Amino acid sequence: MPSSANPNAAKTDAAKSGPPQTSASTRPLPGRPSLRYLKLEAKRRLAAGEFPALHDAQLAIAWEYGQPSWTALKQRISELPTAECQVLPQLGWVITRFCGAGQPGWTAPGPGEMQQHFSPDVLAARPAPELIAAIASAAPALRGELTVVAQTPLTAQVRIGGLEVFASAAAGPPHRLTGLLAVPLGRQITDPRVAAPLAARRSGDVPATVEQIADESFAELGLPGLAVAGGGPGTAPWVVTKGWADLDGGTELAARHSWPSYCGSALVTTTAVLRLVAGGRLSLDAPANGQLRAVRLEDASITVRELLTHTAGVDSPAPSELLADHVPDLVSVTGPVVSCSGPRGTVRPSNGGYAVLSQLVADVMGLPYAAAATELVLEPLGLASSSFPARSADLGPDAVTGYNANPDGTFTAVREVICTIPAVGGLWATAADTVRLGTGWASLLPAPLARESVTPHTAQMSSGWRMGLGWLVSGRGDLAVHAGAAPPASTFLRMRVRDGQVQVVLTNRGIPLGPLADRLLRVWTPAAA
Repeated sequence: MPSSANPNAAKTDAAKSGPPQTSASTRPLPGRPSLRYLKLEAKRRLAAGEFPALHDAQLAIAWEYGQPSWTALKQRISELPTAECQVLPQLGWVITRFCGAGQPGWTAPGPGEMQQHFSPDVLAARPAPELIAAIASAAPALRGELTVVAQTPLTAQVRIGGLEVFASAAAGPPHRLTGLLAVPLGRQITDPRVAAPLAARRSGDVPATVEQIADESFAELGLPGLAVAGGGPGTAPWVVTKGWADLDGGTELAARHSWPSYCGSALVTTTAVLRLVAGGRLSLDAPANGQLRAVRLEDASITVRELLTHTAGVDSPAPSELLADHVPDLVSVTGPVVSCSGPRGTVRPSNGGYAVLSQLVADVMGLPYAAAATELVLEPLGLASSSFPARSADLGPDAVTGYNANPDGTFTAVREVICTIPAVGGLWATAADTVRLGTGWASLLPAPLARESVTPHTAQMSSGWRMGLGWLVSGRGDLAVHAGAAPPASTFLRMRVRDGQVQVVLTNRGIPLGPLADRLLRVWTPAAA
């Protein structure tokens, strides 16, 4: 891509040169996207000054989805399956039922009414009175105009009144909601501590336009702090930081700060397992129970490969059990026998499955998981700024503080917590170390096994993605991703398969990072692009 320092000049040059010639710069369509939303997105990007004309913005969006023109993109969307979305009617009930909250005559729904629209798991995790109060607090936003961003039969992403809403529904009738997340967008954030503008900090050979993307995304998403980083094998990482590591202390975010690397934790676990496979100490297609000691799988036939590809049907601990002030023994989180009630052979992200993998690593190595992962992965890659703290008190002064956004637009700090399952979220690392992990993991494995890791092993999901060994792999096989989020942070790591280039996004607010990551998709380290 052009490396002009002028973003408008870069976009104009791109429009003249035609669409990119490699599939590595495209992304799959998100289920059934909304053409209306894409039109609004093109207008937004034009207004932001990214493009000189609406036609150029529309053309860029088409190219980003692998289509040669806006007309071709519209045609492709019209050809997508038209299975009815089961989530939008449930969202419609939520909006209609709660938009009048706080106004005269409004009464809250009773337990029976909530049970008609929310799954038992949702109501167990968040009791009905608490859930009702949370939704009611967003009533003013629910009176806004609804825009559907994307939908599949069982998921939907919409925007309404300054909120980005993500929802999912059960596969079987009555299709009750199994997930509902509302994220205030940037203009809803009024916290005076983030009102003062801060210039982005940068280190390394930062690609053109990355700093602009960081500035714009920081404002649009309403973030306390943001780190964007990247690099390639054998090159020094670049890092851009913006915002605050600690709002109360007024600590400006810098490259030295460490993050809960949810995206890196699973990659460390995957790499540790595969190093043991390469050394002949584990077999991908052998039952995991054969070498497990502290815990056992309820289904003794589940293999290591199935655990890595999230197709084993292993159950996960409740979300409320995943964060604490210390790391307990795994058996106290999962129990001695880990249940496996999910369908075998179907991709179902499983923290429980990766918890079992961590115990497998520990049992084979004869070490606690954190020590084994450090010996197998962190030390060989020289990740001196990365660790698996056992207690929140061990985080140190450079650990970022996480925040939740309140309905009134202010931020509340999340008390210092760490993941109770280190294999899925226990790694704390700087942005640069997360890049080094993403660019270096393959060097620890035989080349054929590294390639197998990013080769799809499952059927294509409704999102268009498939599972490799631990990696989420795009339908074309050109991109591989690790991502994760919890109340203190959201993290995203993407690798370009053909050359090992990596992009990392880290924020200290639990917010979906898809839109920001999409904007970075065409921006890679210039020397290798």
